[in-house]
This record gives sequence, structure tokens and C-alpha cells, in this order.
Amino acid sequence: MADADSRVKAAGQPAVDLLVAGGGVMGLWTALFAARDGLSVRLVEKRTIGAGASGGVLGALMPHLPDRWNAKKAFQFAALVSLETDIAALEAETGLSAGYRRSGRLIPLAKPHNRDIALGHARDALSVWKTPDRSFAFEVLDGAPVAGWPADAAMAHGLVHDQLAARLAPRSLLAALRAALDRMPNVTLSEGVGIETLEPAAGLARLDDGTSVVFADCVLAAGVETFALLSPLNPPLARPVGMAVKGQAALLEAPVDPSLPVIFADGLYILPHENGLVAVGSTSENTFNDPLNTDVLLDVLIDKARDMAPVLAKAPVVERWAGLRPKAIGREPMVGRHPDHANVSLMTGGFKVSFGMAHALARAVLDEIKGGTLDVPPSFTVAAHFKEAGRI
Repeated sequence: MADADSRVKAAGQPAVDLLVAGGGVMGLWTALFAARDGLSVRLVEKRTIGAGASGGVLGALMPHLPDRWNAKKAFQFAALVSLETDIAALEAETGLSAGYRRSGRLIPLAKPHNRDIALGHARDALSVWKTPDRSFAFEVLDGAPVAGWPADAAMAHGLVHDQLAARLAPRSLLAALRAALDRMPNVTLSEGVGIETLEPAAGLARLDDGTSVVFADCVLAAGVETFALLSPLNPPLARPVGMAVKGQAALLEAPVDPSLPVIFADGLYILPHENGLVAVGSTSENTFNDPLNTDVLLDVLIDKARDMAPVLAKAPVVERWAGLRPKAIGREPMVGRHPDHANVSLMTGGFKVSFGMAHALARAVLDEIKGGTLDVPPSFTVAAHFKEAGRI
């Protein structure tokens, strides 16, 4: 890590050890761990905390299936297991709930071959879904643990019940992370201001309010906006390194036990939260006209949820949500040091896995910034994404 203070006199600007761009789950975890390590941290968020994809309503923490085990699946498994401890510590520190519960997941099996495949996955889980002191079942059942959750018609050949999946309340987690940062004297958190341009060689960020910040290191974790910030820094690429994918979801009010497992079927999530709320989501739209408003695609999803879970048949919709999620090329998160700029790191591209992995990715990125190695699957690195995009 370079010494930001050595640049202050020449630049005439405030200096920090770490500048974090982005007030979503990626940026907040990064800022918190850096501050706990004693670094001076400035976090800037162009709009408000959680204004991007992190401020949605779903909060599903779903593991990859246990077949064809690889480094990516192993990293996600370890992250999902460790998140429970990190959230417990965060809640104890702030007195706020993140709405976390390891409630499990139900996957209806509609066709005979679905059941055969699931039985194979159950065998796989015995060897890989475990830690030295804990294991997580992947069971194939003939019927639902609770009648109507899901509907009998959806599971003609039984269903899967996995005990690794979990859920949290996205906005509650963001509020707890924000509260923890607000308690720390070495953190400055600014909403309504973002990075206009970066000058890595000078260790300088020019903000869109006309001010500048001198930094030793910078982490770009601004969701889909990260790709635009990166563009001037990147080498020539044949294809864009990332894109925005629109997602739509809804909150329904229904008398559903919050301890029930999440239902997952063909891209549909039905997720019980606390306080009588059930989240339904989410669409994945690569093309769209209006990025921040809902439309008929969400109506279709809600209708599917009502068919899948009869208790939702007349449940009123209390919120409709739409937002843009950052999808790096190849779908993997894009994290770690920029190969051409040693003091710029990335935390983006999580798409659908950010909430379950952000804390682990933040630790890995900070370890690299402090002089260690980036302990993530090779496909997560920035260099791997540049290669996928066709570095010219």
C-alpha cells in the first residue's frame, strides 16, 4: 500500500488510505473491514446507500448445486457458511437485525428425470457440503414439509430440501453496515457524491461535486456504474467487460411462517421474510426500455408465485421494485487489482451472488491491497475478465 499522506502537500487535497466508490453491499463490507484494520476510509455513493441493486427486496442466499465441484463452488460454499458468523457479529455490534435466517431451500421436481438428477446431487452433497464440524443436507423428499408450500401440482416427483440456503433482508443488512461505519472515527461516508474521474498514477479521484480525494488505494464497488468508471482505465477490449441486467421483484403481505424455506423453481424465488412479508423475484432482463420501473414481466412473475404457493393467492402487493444488477462478462464476480493500475481494485459483477459472497470477496481484495495474494477462484480476477473480453 502506498503512502497517501506523502501526496497531500503536493495535491492540496484530503488523503485517505482507502477510497471506496459505491454504497451497496460490496462497498460497505469492504469499507467496514478496512476500517476495522485501522485504515482511514472515505466511502462515496453517488446517490444514497442501497440506491442500486443492493437496495432490493429479495435477499436469497442460494448455493450452487453440489455436483461437478470446483473452485468457484467451494469459494461460494465457504462464504455462505462464514456469512452467518459475520452477520451475528455485525448485529451484536450495532443492535440491528439483518433479517438473516438459514431457512433452507425447496426445489420442486416436476419431471422424473429431475428426481434422478436430484438424487445424484444428494450423494454429491455428502462429500462437499460440509466443514470440519458441520454438514448441510441435500434431501430428496416425496412431499412438502408444510402443506401447500409449494403446491402439490408443482412437485409431481417430489422436491429437494437443502439446508445450506439462507436469506436476509437486503435493506436491513445495509442499515446495519451503515450503522457500524457511522460508529468508526476513521471512516467518512458521503452520499450524493461520486467519482467523476480517476487518475491512478497520481492517486487522485476527482469527485462530481468539484472536490478531489488523494488515495493510497481505491476500490471501485459502484455496481453497474463501475463499468463506466473503468472504461478510461482499461486496455483495448474486443467486447465490453460488463453490462447491466434489469431485475424486477415484489413484496407481498401474507401470513407465512418466516422460518419456512425459500421456494426456488425455474428462476422464480419465493422468500418469506419477517413481519408477514414475502418477496417474489426476480426477472433477468438483458434488454429493457425503462431500467427503474416495473412492468408486465413482474406481473407474470407474481402470478407464477401465486400458483406455486396458494397462500399467496390473494396476498396484496405492498411494493414493486426494479433495478440494475452488474453482470461481468462470463457471469463471475470481477474482483481484485486492476492489472494495469496497482492502486485500483475492483469489487463488482456479482450479479445474483453478491449478498452471499461480498464479505468474503472484500476480505480477499483487502488482503491483496495489504500485500498478500488474492485468494479467489482464477475466473474472478480482473485479468481473467479482460481475457474473456478479448484484450487487444
